[in-house]
Amino acid sequence: MTAPLLPADVLARMLAADPGRPRLTWYDDEPGPTAGERIELSARVLANWVSKAANLLQDDAAAGPGTTVGLDLPAHWRSLYWALATWSVGATVVVGPEAPGADVLVTQSPDAAAEHGGDTVLVALPALARSHPEAGAAPGAVDEARELSTHGDLFAPMADPEPGDVALVGPGSGAGGTAYGDVVVGDPSWGEAPRVVVGGELERVLRHSLAAWSAEGSVVLVRGSRDDLSERFASEGVTHDACEKD
Repeated sequence: MTAPLLPADVLARMLAADPGRPRLTWYDDEPGPTAGERIELSARVLANWVSKAANLLQDDAAAGPGTTVGLDLPAHWRSLYWALATWSVGATVVVGPEAPGADVLVTQSPDAAAEHGGDTVLVALPALARSHPEAGAAPGAVDEARELSTHGDLFAPMADPEPGDVALVGPGSGAGGTAYGDVVVGDPSWGEAPRVVVGGELERVLRHSLAAWSAEGSVVLVRGSRDDLSERFASEGVTHDACEKD
């Protein structure tokens, strides 16, 4: 019987197959200070972000199997590396209304960070942020923009998750959540090496991204406008639009 593919395996395979190929392209069409951002991450760069975040979770928050990590973030490129970091340490990603109640909270909200009773990471969404502008309102939280770069570029987990451990808890995960052995589910209709548009709720974005990456593919994550983006998608070489399924 073939062992199930786990999220950490997906990242390792991307890194081994072609570390320089773009695996995550981000467009922000949401009105606000980050409108117009386009970020492109290769497997190598994505893995570097994941390693730093995983080291922070493991070293500073003692996160591992059995720990819940709430992602109180929109569907964003930063959310993806925090989810992969959580899976790298073997912990459980929690999204949606239950996220603030997790053992560790990763949030963009200084109010949520200040109210959380456990370890908290305060995230500034702009790509070039050097600190969160309201970090002073949550003095007990880790200011990700200021401190993440101090963590190591390589990561070694202290414990690995079992396939039956819970990987993802969210509104679409059912009462018990989704196990590690079940969270990576490919879409055969996408074929090999698809270039997939993802967007919408964070839980769907995480599932669709894992599906695309597991097939040696890449994702184009969009936030905000869903007007006619056919020219953009054509220039990005998009082969499938997962948003059309939702």
